[in-house]
Amino acid sequence: MADPWLALEFGADPAERIAQVRAAHEAFLNAGTTPARVRDVVRRSWERSALLDPEATAPVDLADDALDDYRAAHPLARVLPLFRDLLGGIAQDGAHLMAVCDAYGRLLWVEGHPGVLRHAERMNFIPGARWDEAHAGTNAPGTALAVDHSVQIFATEHFVRPVQRWTCAAAPIHDPTTGRLLGAVDITGGDHLAAPQSLALVRATARAAEAFLAQPLDPDVVTVNALGRDEAELRVGGRRIRLGRRHSELLVLLLDHPEGRTGEQLGLDLYGDDRLHPVTLRAELSRLRRALGPELLDSRPYRLRGRVRADFRTVTELLERGDPAGALGAYPGPLLPGSDAPGVARLRRLVDGQLRAAVLAAADPALLAAWTATPAGADDLTAWQTLARALPPGAPRRPLAVARIRQLSSEYDLQHATLLQRPRN
Repeated sequence: MADPWLALEFGADPAERIAQVRAAHEAFLNAGTTPARVRDVVRRSWERSALLDPEATAPVDLADDALDDYRAAHPLARVLPLFRDLLGGIAQDGAHLMAVCDAYGRLLWVEGHPGVLRHAERMNFIPGARWDEAHAGTNAPGTALAVDHSVQIFATEHFVRPVQRWTCAAAPIHDPTTGRLLGAVDITGGDHLAAPQSLALVRATARAAEAFLAQPLDPDVVTVNALGRDEAELRVGGRRIRLGRRHSELLVLLLDHPEGRTGEQLGLDLYGDDRLHPVTLRAELSRLRRALGPELLDSRPYRLRGRVRADFRTVTELLERGDPAGALGAYPGPLLPGSDAPGVARLRRLVDGQLRAAVLAAADPALLAAWTATPAGADDLTAWQTLARALPPGAPRRPLAVARIRQLSSEYDLQHATLLQRPRN
């Protein structure tokens, strides 16, 4: 097959293919074997979904006001009019649905003909439901997120039986600035969607969404990205400005203190008690003002003027709203990880500590796996222990978690510690 992400080869009989894959699905459930005629992307997804009940229903995570607040704050809310422009016709034709999910498979919007929506509601294909593979098995939006690639899932390729009457195509969407996964766009309908056109359509829609997100939000709003990078990047009125290390540190310190800082306070945060250099600091602030523009930086006290959005503040705001999944999705890595400025180091520990505490408290295997994949979480023994406890005994990721626990215990000279020790109250 020229494109392994397409469900059907040219000229294939859909009914025959449905019967072949249904037989393969039953063999997989009964004996754990997967015939070669099942696509690799589907076989691997079935293996990841193997512990799910094949009659399971996707759980609903958010509803009512909590869902409305979450959607309003999500970056893809900006793109919803574009999705409706590009996919609105197909979503209202009486045979299809358009859906948009976040990076954790949580459906944000599901739109289409009322009759089709009623059928989809029976399998909880509704806003607020979790359609990642861990909760809903093989499906286009969940599998597109898992493999970070556009994909079609055809009829009986779905792992959960109640979904096997549907066919869907989905494509992931990334933040054009940071590259982090934001979610996916999906079209769902009948067997006729197993055609190249549906996959091409969602791919083109995802690329259009990323191009739209690359445009400045507002010429009067400054956006700052300082997570997961040693040098901050600003977007001001359509311009992208990459700051040097020292100016990045100053900017982050000013963002952390919107009320303003004196030169002495900035100096202590930047250099520490023993290396306070007022002349050097004034020179750095003068150069930063030239880089930002005089309209963005006040003095006496030093503070930023106007509306400024910063990625690390987005993370803490999401945590304050009780949304660890959204916060982790907005977290590409530690704040200016190469900085040893005392004030930046304190703020970095604060952001990482708050995020870590929220993820551990949630005890969600998907969140824990995502946290342990970050630089801050890769060596977090407690997080790996919590992940191992949260996974059922036969989960594919559990042996990896146990092996990492053993490795970290040895490195930390805790060979005699219980691998899955529960934290003390």
